Amino acid sequence: MIADEAAIARMLRRIAHEIVERNQGAENVALVGIRTGGLHLAERLVPLIEAIEGKKPMLGAVDITLYRDDVFIGLPRPEVGPTELPFRLAGNNIVLVDDVLFTGRTVRAALDALMDYGRPKQVQLAALIDRGLRELPIAADYVGLAAQTTDNDSVKVFLKENGDEDRVILRTRISHES
Repeated sequence: MIADEAAIARMLRRIAHEIVERNQGAENVALVGIRTGGLHLAERLVPLIEAIEGKKPMLGAVDITLYRDDVFIGLPRPEVGPTELPFRLAGNNIVLVDDVLFTGRTVRAALDALMDYGRPKQVQLAALIDRGLRELPIAADYVGLAAQTTDNDSVKVFLKENGDEDRVILRTRISHES
């Protein structure tokens, strides 16, 4: 385990403070969670930012299923969830929120989805865990924890919203090469 409930809570508090600091408050800030893990984290960031600023940031969700470059290769039965952006993107600083940043392909898909809804003033990225090994030139503006991983590793974020205990697990797959 690389993070427990207390560590996740600390990471989110720090990210909330960094978002407020960089954006000089919460005015014109919208958190957009990438379904599903990112949305749960964005929902947790809203009250943290509100406690700091006295103003609740806007909240939305983006589903990237149909924007993935492997939608019909890696996902035999893709399940599409709703994209909910109950505000205008124009003029707002959008903070995309995801649980794990890895290759950058999920973020690329989320950016494509967002642009179909409008043109934000700015898009920033918050990731609870950045595990490196990028395939695309994408970097997070806010990171809870940077973990050094290999291609044989997997990082899994478990959250209470999914009926689990909050924790982040790093597993290494064992190769059975002869």
